[in-house]
Amino acid sequence: MTAHTPAALVLEDGRIFRGEAYGKVGRTLGEVVFTTGMTGYQETLTDPSYHRQIVVQTAPQIGNTGWNDEDDESDKIWVAGYAVRDPARRPSNWRSTRSLDDELTRQDVVGISGIDTRTLTRHVRELGAMRGGIFSGPELASDEQMVAAVKDSSGMVGASLAGDVTTASTYVIPAEGQKRFTVAALDMGIKANTPRMMAQRGIEIHVMPLASTMDEILEIAPDGLFLSNGPGDPATTDAQVELTRQALDRKLPLFGICFGNQVLGRALGRGTYKLQYGHRGINIPVIDQETGKVAITAQNHGFAVEGEPGEEFSTDFGRAIVSHHCANDGAVEGLRLLDGPAFSVQYHPEAAAGPHDAAPLFDKFVDLMSEAR
Repeated sequence: MTAHTPAALVLEDGRIFRGEAYGKVGRTLGEVVFTTGMTGYQETLTDPSYHRQIVVQTAPQIGNTGWNDEDDESDKIWVAGYAVRDPARRPSNWRSTRSLDDELTRQDVVGISGIDTRTLTRHVRELGAMRGGIFSGPELASDEQMVAAVKDSSGMVGASLAGDVTTASTYVIPAEGQKRFTVAALDMGIKANTPRMMAQRGIEIHVMPLASTMDEILEIAPDGLFLSNGPGDPATTDAQVELTRQALDRKLPLFGICFGNQVLGRALGRGTYKLQYGHRGINIPVIDQETGKVAITAQNHGFAVEGEPGEEFSTDFGRAIVSHHCANDGAVEGLRLLDGPAFSVQYHPEAAAGPHDAAPLFDKFVDLMSEAR
């Protein structure tokens, strides 16, 4: 740990939180957001959906279980910066191979510790997610200079980020046991546990680059199309929306999560908007409109699809419905095409880390592909 090196987390409204450097000493800029998960920090840090965001942990103690080589959700840490209150002095877990602080330093992630994360979270809840920066060591400048640097940085509205995190070329995750289906997964920031859970159901997954065309997808003769999670503003996904519309025209079974839910929403004619502070955590309740059941879900999104709970609406592909909504604020959490084989959810059924309430959605995708045959 970079002990006693002064650091500051600076918000665009001029609010400053002072603490000590955690991870790499230096400067970083991004959107300041908070996540309520009490565990799963390794999965959070390696989730590509957090690209260009400074993540604040609301749980007071972070780093207790260290870092291992099995739980990464991608090949690197994607967060722009990391803010914690009370970092563990030493990790204590049989799977740990190194400390969280060491891994942040190794991957050049600028962080801060020792700040009042409760006050910071309340500030963001009241005023909304905003641009911010972490400054430490030689980069720690005057308050005016740091605030100016933050104000000069880019915001999240209009940010096209999926291209930064997508795979450069297609790769294949084979089915476990007997192969039952082939799925083309459009990588907008996919997490490792998603193809793993599909493989467990006999699905061979071809993870394909963001710019893939329908012709390239059809070359693998897929039984279904999967739209992954990812970072940025869904309003920047015109090419992926057009690809989705082509899939809907062909009645290719389709399943989307998180960013993929927003892409499907746009393909169905709905608008998207930025939430005040987003949904990020592993304890967010979602109501299924059809059954009335509540699932506790893992989520990470700052944008949402326009709509009301249970709303039915017309699309170019038939009738559709807002199938799920958030119990906390009524935000759209799922869409289903009533006249075609397509559905999506705003949350993460692969839940790494998180609850397993939504895991059966992968079985629903399997059923959809079976019926299409």
